[in-house]
Amino acid sequence: MDITYYRDNIKLQLTGDLLDLELEDSTIDKIINMSLVEIQRYICSTELATIPYTRCIDLNGMKDQFGNEVKISSVSRIFRTAGYTSSDVQDSTSGMVDPMYASQWQILSATGNLYNFQDYALNFASWNTLLQIRNTLSTDLAFRFDKAANKLYINTSSNPPSHITVEYVRRYDSVEEITSDYWIDILLQLSLAIAKVTVGRIRSRYTQSSALWTQDGETLLNEGNAELQAIREHLKANTQLVYGID
Repeated sequence: MDITYYRDNIKLQLTGDLLDLELEDSTIDKIINMSLVEIQRYICSTELATIPYTRCIDLNGMKDQFGNEVKISSVSRIFRTAGYTSSDVQDSTSGMVDPMYASQWQILSATGNLYNFQDYALNFASWNTLLQIRNTLSTDLAFRFDKAANKLYINTSSNPPSHITVEYVRRYDSVEEITSDYWIDILLQLSLAIAKVTVGRIRSRYTQSSALWTQDGETLLNEGNAELQAIREHLKANTQLVYGID
């Protein structure tokens, strides 16, 4: 959704397309962008990207699948793109065979035990034990994201992969970048509440003691403040701390 969608909805709910609104379009746009800054730290929708692996990955200039430059707010998880025994990200056939899967063929075999299967299973168990020891001494895929420098540091205990898959939370600098229906709705609600507070303050600046009619400034101001508080409490209550709010 572009900023026109938010602006038109705010104007519709405040005027019903019948009244004149005290706010210029540029002022409404400022309210929408201000609301985006507030919800930015709560957005936790993740995306995936597969990139070449190095121990220190510079994320500046990273692009998504559509070729658009991506700005990262936080990194959630790191995944190996291929198995331990494969160095090619496109190769999914050269990984080690699971002994439990192979044992099914052993059961169905007319001759009983498969040739050299026992040795293979023992070697696989030894290899797994070695991986556990290595992971104890050096945690595989432990990572740290330096947000200031926009660099990702990744440790591998063994078999460094050629590519790595990163799960991250995108940073949104414009409302057009938000595609999640949930966050579009939250942004619209928050923008509308702030707009109500703004218009309410304008209309309640002066009081008319002997007039035949009065403005709805106080009502609009109280309504906006109540909605604003409810939205902020909802965001705080549903915050996912695992994604690193900052």
